[in-house]
Amino acid sequence: MKKKVAFVCVHNSCRSQMAEGWAKKLGNDVIEAYSAGTEKYPEVKPKAVEVMEEAGVDMSGHNPKLLKGIPEEIDILVTMGCNVTCPYIPNSHSEDWGLDDPSGGTIEEFRKSRDMIKEKVDDLIRRIRDEEL
Repeated sequence: MKKKVAFVCVHNSCRSQMAEGWAKKLGNDVIEAYSAGTEKYPEVKPKAVEVMEEAGVDMSGHNPKLLKGIPEEIDILVTMGCNVTCPYIPNSHSEDWGLDDPSGGTIEEFRKSRDMIKEKVDDLIRRIRDEEL
């Protein structure tokens, strides 16, 4: 059975969107992926869409969502390191990835974030497949 995984940050415009994109591409057999933010934001950062497209992940249809746009109960909650306290979402496991926000940075900073997120998503998928989570 797939694990419901929610990737959450403040605006759901960059890191959490990239994590959702990677999870859907790499772990679709074990993850039902969602992403959301705690504050409303108008669009996914264009550089995030661009660097993910470079890596073969299409995020052109992604839009920022608020927490109310994802299931009320999930299995795994992953926060991106936003220095904010997220409202409580029922879950059986949570972790914070402590990632710097590349927003406002260069395309190279977005690529670095993309690659770090891919590594973390790969590790999460491995732990789910190995039944550690």
